[in-house]
Amino acid sequence: MTAEPVDVILPCLDEAGALPGVLGALPRGFRAIVVDNGSTDGSPEIAAGLGATVVPEPRRGYGAAVHSGLEAARSEIVCFLDADGSLDPRELPALVAAVDGGVQLAVGRRVPAARGAWPWHARAGNVLLSSLLRGRGLAVHDIAPMRAVRRAELLALGVADRGFGYPLELLIKVGRAGWRVREFDVTYRPRANGTKSKVSGSVRGTARAARDMARIWRA
Repeated sequence: MTAEPVDVILPCLDEAGALPGVLGALPRGFRAIVVDNGSTDGSPEIAAGLGATVVPEPRRGYGAAVHSGLEAARSEIVCFLDADGSLDPRELPALVAAVDGGVQLAVGRRVPAARGAWPWHARAGNVLLSSLLRGRGLAVHDIAPMRAVRRAELLALGVADRGFGYPLELLIKVGRAGWRVREFDVTYRPRANGTKSKVSGSVRGTARAARDMARIWRA
């Protein structure tokens, strides 16, 4: 794996209970950039106290948060990871090594570690979208929140969505550009402290994400 530091961008909205575990599990050489998307539970202060760089992003939306983190990052290779404790940061080095070895995008394919880790309504939408992408020639099985990529290449790709459609637009543009993509099985756990995801934790949240992704697909 590259000897250079790797910035890890963590979009964050009220994840005070999860941040200590997530940041504490980052491997050596990985630097946390926590993008606060309007938390009211002290998440920014907790992240800063644990040594993370904290970037405020007042515009609500997954795409807005990850793009602000991308702009703030300085490493050649950057990673993206949810801040809710559902994904293990210790699995990031394998993705980074793949990018360092010539892959243009390394993504995690979520494998649920426990019953209820991935609600049926969120999983069903993911299956549908990934199958549509495979129909376009992009061999992915997950619209995944764990990724590694070269910062300059991602910026040049010009992903414009600032809502929940960001991951889908990213993969559509990656497919059109003919990028070399590799998937890795990664453990997907229940969120820290038993809290629910703002997106997949409810049918309403999933519907909101589906609306954004449908807009991207039609475009």
